This record gives sequence, structure tokens and C-alpha cells, in this order.
Amino acid sequence: MTLRFSTVAVAAALLFAAAPLTPAQAQTGTAALSTHDQGLVKQATDYLQSLREVQGRFEQTNPRGVVTAGDIFLSRPGKARFQYDPPSGLEVVSDGRTVSVWDARLKTFDRTPLGATPLAILLASKVRLDQDVEVTRVGRYDEGFYLTARNANGQAQAEGYITLVFGGTPLALRGWTLVDGQGQATRLKITSLKPQPINPDLFVLKDPRPPAERIDGAKTAPKATAKAKPEKPAQAAVE
Repeated sequence: MTLRFSTVAVAAALLFAAAPLTPAQAQTGTAALSTHDQGLVKQATDYLQSLREVQGRFEQTNPRGVVTAGDIFLSRPGKARFQYDPPSGLEVVSDGRTVSVWDARLKTFDRTPLGATPLAILLASKVRLDQDVEVTRVGRYDEGFYLTARNANGQAQAEGYITLVFGGTPLALRGWTLVDGQGQATRLKITSLKPQPINPDLFVLKDPRPPAERIDGAKTAPKATAKAKPEKPAQAAVE
């Protein structure tokens, strides 16, 4: 089953403090960045590149205004886990190639390639906000700055955009907003984040449903095949 990007946007997270751009604003192309803005982009790039294994807590607000919380685990490159507190029953895991979403309440399990979501910008092995990524806006607020980016290789492959928020001394990631192709914004505020070794098993999420319930992996009974009648069936059964 293919996971639509809008599902990832609602399930997986993503700004706090800065108002997101409208879809029309986001699609006007890369703005001409001032020297100062270019410096902020470099600060963000250097910070994201320095992230390795970190974990913390987050608060998420979905497009309907519903607030949930949970644990966040990042292991760059490529790996992330969002573990939502009960009663949500939601798990979102990137194993480096695929983003998987398990909803325990709805009993649904979906997957999509990591590269087809803006999360790839955050989890890339080499963060380059000046290549392959289109920075459409850089802004400031009282405690820091934010920048909006999207995949420069085409909206067809990565609908939507991500706004990353940075602040504090030393610089830290404060959260982000993920906007899908329909303009629906999911905001995530990071309430704590610290370096810590993470069990690699946390970045593995298998479909927990029985095989018969999997739309893309349901097992079918093997077709019966005719067999030659044994000469001595009673004796064969004993043997």
C-alpha cells in the first residue's frame, strides 16, 4: 500500500513560532537571499550536519488543531522515530529508506519512500541547503530564525514544503511545520532534545497486522493440484 504524503504530514510531525507560507507563496521560486540570510542558511546547515544521535520530546498540532505529544528519536543520516503518547497509538519510523506509519487504533500500516517527503531534507547524509533544496524564505523572530525549503527536483516527487525553526544559544532546532500538497499544515514543537545513544531497533517498524489483513501482502491459499491415487492408501497412511 502506497502512503500518500499528506498522511505523513499529519502523522509524522512538523514549526513553532513562525507562521507557515501559503502554497502560493511557497511556489514562487527561490527568493534572492541577502548576504545575512545566506549566513543564516549556513548556520542551519552546519547545525543540522552536526546532529547525529539525539532524542527528546515533542508537541504536535495537526491541521484540525488537535494537540498530541510524544518522544522523538533522530539518528542521522536517514533514521527517525516519532513515538506518540497514549491514547494516540501512532508510530512513525524512517529506517533510512522508507517512512512507515502504524496506527494502532485504526489498524492501518502505510509506507512511502523517505525521498518523497520533506523529511529527507532534515535526514540527508549530507545536508546541503544550497543544493538540491530550494530555500524559498528566511525569516527572523525574537529568539532566532526560520527557513522554508522544498525539494528542488520537482513538486511531483515531494509535494509540500517544510519550515525549520532554530533558536537559542547555542543554536538548536526548535521545531518545524510540514505543509502538504493540499496546504494542510502540521506543526511540531520540540520541547527537549539532547545527544544520546539510541537502540537501532527503534528504527525498524514491521507491519504488525496478521497476513490476512494486509492489503498488499495478504496470503492466498495455494491451488489444489491433482495427485495420483496411491496403490495402497491404507498402508501409506500408516507409514
